[in-house]
Amino acid sequence: MIYVDTSALMKRYIAEPKSAAFDSFFVERAPVAASRLTVVEMRCGLARRRRAGQIDGGLEKRVLEEMRTDIQDGAIALFPVTDGPVADAYHLLGRTGNTPLRTLDALHLSLAQASGASEFATADKNQAEAARMLGFRVFTFF
Repeated sequence: MIYVDTSALMKRYIAEPKSAAFDSFFVERAPVAASRLTVVEMRCGLARRRRAGQIDGGLEKRVLEEMRTDIQDGAIALFPVTDGPVADAYHLLGRTGNTPLRTLDALHLSLAQASGASEFATADKNQAEAARMLGFRVFTFF
C-alpha cells in the first residue's frame, strides 16, 4: 500500500505544478492510505490559502467535499492517529540523520509505517529524503 502525504494529496484537488501527474498516479493507485491527520492538515492548508486570497470560499468547500467523497468511496483509506505512531515519530527523528523534518512530516512518516505502507508519495523534498532513509519506495511530486 502507498501512504500519501498531504503535500501530494493537495495536488488532486488544487491546480499546482505536478497536479496532473499526481491525479493520474492517484487514480491508478487507489485506494491509497492517509491518516486523520491528513484531513486536518488539508483543512488548515485550504483555510490558509483562502485567507491569503489564493482560493475563494467556494473552491475551499468544493475541495473538502471532493476529499470527503474520495474517503467515502474508499479511494482514500484513513488510518487513526494513535499514541504509538506519535511516540514512534520521536524515535524516527533519530533515524533520519540531519534531514530537517517538520513535526507533521515526522508524524506522517510514522503513521505510514504504522499503516503497513511500503511506499510513500510526497511533494516535500526533505520528507522524501527521510522516507527513503526509512526504507520506503518514494514517489515525488515536486
